[in-house]
Order: sequence, then C-alpha cells, then structure tokens
Amino acid sequence: MTTTYTIGDLAREFDLTTRAIRFYEDLGLLQPERNGPGGRNRVYTQRDRTRLKLTLRAKRLGLSLTEAKDIIDMYDSPRDTGAQLNKFLDVLGAHRVQIEEQMADLQSNLDEIKEHQREARALLKKAGAKNDA
Repeated sequence: MTTTYTIGDLAREFDLTTRAIRFYEDLGLLQPERNGPGGRNRVYTQRDRTRLKLTLRAKRLGLSLTEAKDIIDMYDSPRDTGAQLNKFLDVLGAHRVQIEEQMADLQSNLDEIKEHQREARALLKKAGAKNDA
C-alpha cells in the first residue's frame, strides 16, 4: 500500500501553513492528486513529501523557489546524473559567491561600527577629563 498524506499531515510535519503548501503547489513544486467532491481533497504522495523536504532545504540554503524547482525537477527526469550534479554545483557555486560577498559587506559594516564606537568612547573619555578639571 502506498503511503499518502493530507495537506494537514504535511503542514504539521514540516511546521508550515496549509497556505504555504498550496503556494508550493501553485509553483509546480508539488502535484497532489485530487479526490472527494469536486476534487477538493488533496492527496500527497511520498514523492510530494520528498519534493517538499527538498524545497525547504533549498530555501534554508538561500536558493530561490525557481532555482529549487529547477534542481528538483532535474531529479525527476531520466537525464544524465552527471549533468544534473554539474547544474546543482553551478547553482550552489553562484549562491556561495553571493553569500560570501554579503558576508564581506557585513564585515565591513561591522568594522565601521566598531571604529565609530571607539571614537565615541574616546570623545566621552576626553569630555569626562575636561569636566573633572
């Protein structure tokens, strides 16, 4: 018997709102079957659960949902695994460069803040010495 999940099951397991899961569905990341009156009930498969897990992992890495979908879709196709892994490495490499640049900018800002703090403390110390005289 194939394991299936409701939208509520996945929402609880991954600590998401059902709205977020429907959004991922709208983007084509998930493709649940429909049943019940008017096809109102979503039935998610193990494949959907895995795709949701991979989507959330990609988000934690800072990838866009489009990038996540492109990478996840590659694994659904019977193409050459080497090409898929090279694409994955390219996306991760570009994202790594972007994060490293952001870290350098943040470090520069932090260094500037520290310098302003030193200057302000020196001015306070100098002002305190004048008031003591």
